[in-house]
Amino acid sequence: MKRVRFAPSPTGSLHVGNALSAVANRDFGDWFLLRIDDTDAVRNVAGGEGEIVRDLEWLGVEWDEGPARQSERHELYREAAARLGGDRFGRVTLLREDGTATYQLASVVDDIEFGITHVIRGNDHRPNEPLHRELTEALGAQPPEYIHHGLILGEDGRKLSKREFGATVGSLREAGIPAAAVRSYLDELGIPKHDVHYDLPRIRRLAIEAIAAMDDEELAAAAGAPVEVVPALRGARDLNEAREYARHVLEPEPVSLGEEARPTLERFKELSANGAAPKDVVRELKAVGGDLRAVRLALTGRDRGPELLS
Repeated sequence: MKRVRFAPSPTGSLHVGNALSAVANRDFGDWFLLRIDDTDAVRNVAGGEGEIVRDLEWLGVEWDEGPARQSERHELYREAAARLGGDRFGRVTLLREDGTATYQLASVVDDIEFGITHVIRGNDHRPNEPLHRELTEALGAQPPEYIHHGLILGEDGRKLSKREFGATVGSLREAGIPAAAVRSYLDELGIPKHDVHYDLPRIRRLAIEAIAAMDDEELAAAAGAPVEVVPALRGARDLNEAREYARHVLEPEPVSLGEEARPTLERFKELSANGAAPKDVVRELKAVGGDLRAVRLALTGRDRGPELLS
């Protein structure tokens, strides 16, 4: 059985690179531990763990055990440090002055205690592998197999900054990108051997596909709209746009149209009353030179919005 873990620090919404590690571990492993590396109190952010849990749940990443918090396991780390000879191992600090364990010690001890067989993480952790192997063996255990994947880079070729748009799972969710689109993108990357440039346009294309694949009830729930207005939402490129389209239909703004719009609107009313399909209504109005802009304004009070065919 392949036992894996995902071990973020509680510093807020997941960076997409960390989300890649989470998805890679979940796809690879048979048993998955969610561990919260929170021994460094200075880095911890209030509510950070909750944001991580929300992000993982949104992405559909399930865990078999956890969240296991390192801050609740200090005694275990101190016992391991004593077996290794104290608060240092060679040049490496194992315990801080306040008695809390450093990342190096806590990570190794937890991997041993939880029986982790494979550690899948970013290339930025590759320099830690020799030390982690040495510490594991010094504690009388067999080191796990270490698999390091490429990092997600920004346009400048450097590691993608959290400040950049779309760099966190939370910012993608707020931008109206469906979870299925983000998960599909991360699944496509798999466990990349080399660094990859962040492809936000690809995520946007996947968002369109994800919305198209939703059934009526799912799309209505995602847009917070009645299922009756779903046809008007089908052209949306993201869920924020779908919500905007729903408002166009449900909350039309008052508008005053000139007398020249009357023939088009009367013909539209006649065709609709006779049960003509939206596509046929638009085709007929185009054939007689109707003013489709006037129809849109009459229906929504706005110049732009969902396709009239819907």
